[in-house]
Amino acid sequence: MSLFILPGRASKTNMLNLTPKHPYLIGIDSDGCVFDTMEVKHKECFAPNVIKYYGLAGVSKYAREACDFVNLYSKSRGINRFPALIEELEWTAARPEVLARGVKIEIPKSVRDWVAAEPKPGNPSLEKAAKETGDPHLKHLLEWSKAVNRAVEEIVHNVPPFPYVRPCLEKMVAQADILVVSATPHEALQREWDEHDLTKYVVAICGQEVGTKKECLQPSQQYPPCHTLMIGDAPGDHKAAVANGALFFPINPGAEEASWKRLLDEGLQRFFDGAFTGKYQEELLAEFDRYLPELPPWKTK
Repeated sequence: MSLFILPGRASKTNMLNLTPKHPYLIGIDSDGCVFDTMEVKHKECFAPNVIKYYGLAGVSKYAREACDFVNLYSKSRGINRFPALIEELEWTAARPEVLARGVKIEIPKSVRDWVAAEPKPGNPSLEKAAKETGDPHLKHLLEWSKAVNRAVEEIVHNVPPFPYVRPCLEKMVAQADILVVSATPHEALQREWDEHDLTKYVVAICGQEVGTKKECLQPSQQYPPCHTLMIGDAPGDHKAAVANGALFFPINPGAEEASWKRLLDEGLQRFFDGAFTGKYQEELLAEFDRYLPELPPWKTK
């Protein structure tokens, strides 16, 4: 049983029991895709708390660079916050400048083990694990995560959707069931979609509590082949689409407005007309791949 979040209320049901109301399904990521919130959330909410909770004040410059690379400017963009944290700490610990300052960064084994084993990494599952094990490192990780959520709630307001998002949703809703598919906690998603009166367009808001993006997109199995489209700004969104046999339209980081305009002008009609697969899909993916590198700039200089 999965947590399936319907507009205005939450209930327990099976994700695969979603009853299609339209012939098409469209999944849409939220942060950095619909809303220009990635920069403010990661630079003002996540990175400062990584530095605070993991004692990185002495190497804050390098920690910030690692956080920005992992969450914004690499092929790890958009991954769940907990594996992202591990990757950020690993990149920071390996910097020669950090080693030269004698700052040792240790990632507790219990944290690595929990992240590797937990299928739905979020505060609810982490709180349960911390309570059951009494592990101080898991408790500390939970404190960090809660601090991030508090910062997001305090800071991230009045961030409108990218231009052309609303016209796209208005075009979609006549022919497609729309899902929000995100690794963000549900509370933040609900608040942001409600704030800008976008909730009315979607049949469900699926945050990290539901599961992975792959799991959130599983209702695609109830639609005909090539009738599901995932829209996202990160490689993880594409992977979720592939895992569910869905098509993928990228919102290219740094070129979001142009991407949404292209979706409005041509992408959606190609999807509804059955002209999306093949060359058009391949061109979109090749362009998307060029936007996000695998190595950080300090490794490629």
